Amino acid sequence: MSKTRVAFLGLGRMGIGMAGRLVDAGFDVAVYNRTAVRADPLVERGAHLAESPRDAAAGAEAVVSMVADDDASRAVWLGDDGALAALDPGAFVIECSTLSHGWVLELRGHAADRDLRYIDSPVTGLADVAAAGALTLLVGAAADDLAAADVYLVPLCERIFHFGPIGAGTAYKLMINLMGAVQIAAAAEGMTIAEKAGLDLDAVADAIAVGQAASPQVVRNTRKMADARHDTDITFTPPLRLKDASYGVRMARDLGLSAPFGSTACETFRRLCEMGYETEDESVVIQAARKDTT
Repeated sequence: MSKTRVAFLGLGRMGIGMAGRLVDAGFDVAVYNRTAVRADPLVERGAHLAESPRDAAAGAEAVVSMVADDDASRAVWLGDDGALAALDPGAFVIECSTLSHGWVLELRGHAADRDLRYIDSPVTGLADVAAAGALTLLVGAAADDLAAADVYLVPLCERIFHFGPIGAGTAYKLMINLMGAVQIAAAAEGMTIAEKAGLDLDAVADAIAVGQAASPQVVRNTRKMADARHDTDITFTPPLRLKDASYGVRMARDLGLSAPFGSTACETFRRLCEMGYETEDESVVIQAARKDTT
């Protein structure tokens, strides 16, 4: 009996673990990544390396994408080499990347033009969580499409939140990631104040972890700030945080909101990138806070 064909596009920190889960679930998985060598561990486990997104999607009943931004998403879905061109009507387009709300709605239109079923499904969780199949999926989709796509989604996650129609999952993801940007920037400012006041940052991070200001974002980042550990165990880089926060502010403005706190966080992470910290962990944002001291 032949296996169901699934394509996976994008093998970054998150994507490689997610694709591995689909391989382990018994699907016939074709993978595509711009840097082909990233696929080697998956090929060793039985996946097929494709030369293009269209090649990966040929014969697939579902295509999952996990790429960096709108431009990367357009590149894998659209055009002569894009995955949409290879899919038969009724196949699933499952976009797990964190993208702008506007592009998600535009992609919905491209999928509908080809009679494809679109699942708007950004995720929460770090790379180790993705590899363990323990992500949380934040979904916008028609209820019947979501039910039919369950077989492809369950191997990836522990829970699914269905927020409504296509676009609703991305709206929630952008909102929560914008909140995260504000929290991390505020944590950096707080740690800098504590440092200037002569407090021991180890003690401060320990106290924050059990206090009212604690959140997973704040706890993880203040500990890294206290340890000055920004170039190892990188979970999220400043450019990615800036991208997500910028998409969130754009969505807020499209909704008639000014998003002043989010805008300030965006400027902080933009300045951090200009300072040359693009490849370090986002906890290095404390350097931007320190630079602001007078």
